[in-house]
Amino acid sequence: MNKPFRKTLAAEQIARFVAIVGERHAVTDPAEQEAFLVEPRGLYHGHTPLVLRPGSTDEVAAILTLASALGVPVVPQGGNTGLVGGQIPFAGEILLSLKRLDRIRDIDPASNTMTCEAGVVLQTAQTAAAAVDRLFPLSLGAEGSCTIGGNLSTNAGGTAALAYGVARDLVLGLEVVLPDGRIWHGLNKLKKDNTGYELKHLFMGAEGTLGVITAAVLKLFPAPKSVETAFVGLSSPEAALALLGLVQERAGGNATSFELLARICIEFAVEHGIGMRDPLASIHPWYVLVELSSGGRTGLRDVMEETLALGIERGLVTDAVMAESLEHRNAFWRLREFVSDAQRYEGGSIKQDVSVPVAAVPDFIRAATEAAERVVPGCRPVPFGHLGDGNIHFNVSQPVGADKAAYLARWDDMSDAVFAEVLARGGSISAEHGIGVMKRDYLPRVKDPVALDLMRTLKAVLDPKSILNPGKVV
Repeated sequence: MNKPFRKTLAAEQIARFVAIVGERHAVTDPAEQEAFLVEPRGLYHGHTPLVLRPGSTDEVAAILTLASALGVPVVPQGGNTGLVGGQIPFAGEILLSLKRLDRIRDIDPASNTMTCEAGVVLQTAQTAAAAVDRLFPLSLGAEGSCTIGGNLSTNAGGTAALAYGVARDLVLGLEVVLPDGRIWHGLNKLKKDNTGYELKHLFMGAEGTLGVITAAVLKLFPAPKSVETAFVGLSSPEAALALLGLVQERAGGNATSFELLARICIEFAVEHGIGMRDPLASIHPWYVLVELSSGGRTGLRDVMEETLALGIERGLVTDAVMAESLEHRNAFWRLREFVSDAQRYEGGSIKQDVSVPVAAVPDFIRAATEAAERVVPGCRPVPFGHLGDGNIHFNVSQPVGADKAAYLARWDDMSDAVFAEVLARGGSISAEHGIGVMKRDYLPRVKDPVALDLMRTLKAVLDPKSILNPGKVV
């Protein structure tokens, strides 16, 4: 594990860093820094002598060159939407905000690529792709504020991973500033480049510990001409798993999203969301939000209707409704995306982002629910997530009327219980949120020793002075 930074920066050193970006883009006032130092859940609160907001790759390189020379650690940050504390400075490191690197450098519909800087907001990238009749399929609940650099640094997943894969699957090339200030000019649009090690994969998912991603060539896809969305009621996760197989059999590659939600998710969202309604007329123990997309303009609705009818015939589906308009579809997705936020209103929530083999999801949910209830009797598991890729957000809300602080103090106990069920099924303790600081100390208990040794070796080789994001991941 990296040793925490303890040295106080001298005024002269701060002045040298400020000179790189200009006083306008350096933040030293604690009140102005606050937005950079608290993550969305409020679990982590950092501190820093200086927030730097560079406006170019060259400025990032100059900052890291100076940091390396002075031995001053730096914590990179995108949109500050991370959920495991990876973007927060805890020991007085300089915070490097990449939000000003917000240019879309190039859109090439013929090559189906778009070159974005790290600070481009995900939703902005999606809109730019749509403007040239293309799709950038990465889609997250935080897409209105998370950034491309953060998405790639954490290897974000999201609701379309079933069809398009996770963030690392959507990248052709990267531009990266290394810890010593050198710039790797790895931006290219090539699908075939067999000239040695695939270096870009070192930096995606590394959470800013090996280099700072400053730009990326992203893959685009033809924009779908038809989309069909349905909210489905079911009796169990087993029925949902069988329906997933049926959807993939009938719709093939047109199946783009398959989201599983327990009934409690719907109850929380309807109770606390503005204008949210129960999607079906009757109550069901489980639900699936399924979406099909196609380049063809006709026929997709028939596929959805026939698939759902077959699901009913086989006893998998107990009720379903298809979106009749874009607003109806958007209402379905607003409900799904509000589930995580809705838990705030129910008191403390211990949240885990895990994955297991798809076939093991029903058994995992059952076993993890029993394990959680043994740790804190009366707790309320709120499982939901991306069934199509085995990624379940196994969140556990406090018992009704319980003391929030006392409940959250059981975070480690709850995590141990849930992770045991994940590992028993060959799963991962982090599916799409990363390791950061939250799961750093747990990693040696679950990672293959050789893999962990290789990770530490790469860190030592690329960042021998431990300049970048010390104390995170490894």
